[in-house]
Amino acid sequence: MVVERFSQNLINTGIFKLYVAVGFCATLIFFILNSQLFAPIEIVFGAILVTLFLRGAAHIIFSFIVRNFSLDKKVEDFDIKYNEEKIGFLLNKFKSEDYVEEDELEIKEKEIASEVNSSQNLEENK
Repeated sequence: MVVERFSQNLINTGIFKLYVAVGFCATLIFFILNSQLFAPIEIVFGAILVTLFLRGAAHIIFSFIVRNFSLDKKVEDFDIKYNEEKIGFLLNKFKSEDYVEEDELEIKEKEIASEVNSSQNLEENK
């Protein structure tokens, strides 16, 4: 999924189309400047062949870029994000359990204190 998105973004930038267009224009300029050396049919075929060559080179460059695209960093980012979410969830769960335990302890302490007070009151009344 990440590679497909990366390759689609790379294609959408238009860098390869720009590369081919610049090469085509450079080829036309070359043939125009040297038009006395080439026949018109040679100029047309030359421009077509150079454009096809540049298009093929652009595809090869694109395949090398995609092939060397490292997913290790993306996997690490995903793992870190997943682990952070899991740790956060566990901490929240722990805090809520700890809070409940503190409330229960306070209630038990109050009950014990009230029992002690009531037993002291009974002893004083005797």
